[in-house]
Amino acid sequence: MDQRTLRVGFVGAGGNTRAKHIPNLKAIPGVVLTAVANRSRESGSVVATEFGVARVESDWSSVVEAQDIDAVVIGTWPYLHAEVTIAALRAGKHVLTEARMARDAAEAARMLEESRKHPALVAQIVPSPFSLDVDSTVAGILGRGLIGPVREVILTHTFAGVADSAARQTWRQDFELSGFNTLTLGIYYEIAQRWLRCDPDSIIADAAVHTTSRPAFAGDGAAEIRIPDSVTFSGRYAAGLAGFAPGARIIGHFSGVERGQLRNEVRLNGENGTLRFDVARQELFLAIEGAEGPVDVPPQARRGWRVEEDFVESIRTGAPVKLTDFASGLGYMRVTEAIWRSWSGGGARETV
Repeated sequence: MDQRTLRVGFVGAGGNTRAKHIPNLKAIPGVVLTAVANRSRESGSVVATEFGVARVESDWSSVVEAQDIDAVVIGTWPYLHAEVTIAALRAGKHVLTEARMARDAAEAARMLEESRKHPALVAQIVPSPFSLDVDSTVAGILGRGLIGPVREVILTHTFAGVADSAARQTWRQDFELSGFNTLTLGIYYEIAQRWLRCDPDSIIADAAVHTTSRPAFAGDGAAEIRIPDSVTFSGRYAAGLAGFAPGARIIGHFSGVERGQLRNEVRLNGENGTLRFDVARQELFLAIEGAEGPVDVPPQARRGWRVEEDFVESIRTGAPVKLTDFASGLGYMRVTEAIWRSWSGGGARETV
């Protein structure tokens, strides 16, 4: 890989940016941590001191417009992803933005449109991390047709994160910050999208906001909660898709109000067998004719987290973005929004 200097600026330094992006980029030869703008100058100074970032800016536009920055990493909540991404691309900067891609499909579409105007610039979204170690093994199983044409895709994730009605609102429950992103729906749906390389045509959904008011995320007073605590959906894939059986569908259940034994898996039911991914245990199981057994995932097949290395490699070599490009991000945002439109519209079928 070309080791020429790559100067990186950071807009927002949330948990994942501090845990992953900043230290991993710092470890790559030739990468310089040039500037950071966080929610306040004070918090930005803390980050700069901890990681050795050269300077602190008071606002994100100063990072985006700086002449001595080549790439911008966006570590804010979704409400700023579109605005900062578009400004950075227009300023000639490569972009790595935290997931989820945006608050809604319209913002995601503008991001994709702008990225296509700058084909020489890398535009990458931080991918769903849960299946990185098994993706290539799953691709091999599907490629060999071991489970046959896919009939059902089933996504399930339950936890107790919003079960306490007295708990304070989190940023993920703030519609202005998060938009249509609901629980862990998008980050799990992205796994199915990555494996199957397509999105469903239509969605029917139902959901509930069990606690409609909570102590506000920021400041005093109460906040109205609009983002569901629980959502269930069913979707249909287009007829005639390669690798799919007629009538193939996707089913999902996501709940933040389940206590006790939690559920956490992605399942593909095919005509000849079932592939099951236990997300919590990071284990794959294959069932053919009813007999289920574990799938060996060799160490060399385990890709692991290499988001920052991929970003730098794409910039330095021109390699296309695989995890995750803006077209895929728009796809999962369209699914997320179709689910929202369906449940909020009384369960009507919505086109993706």
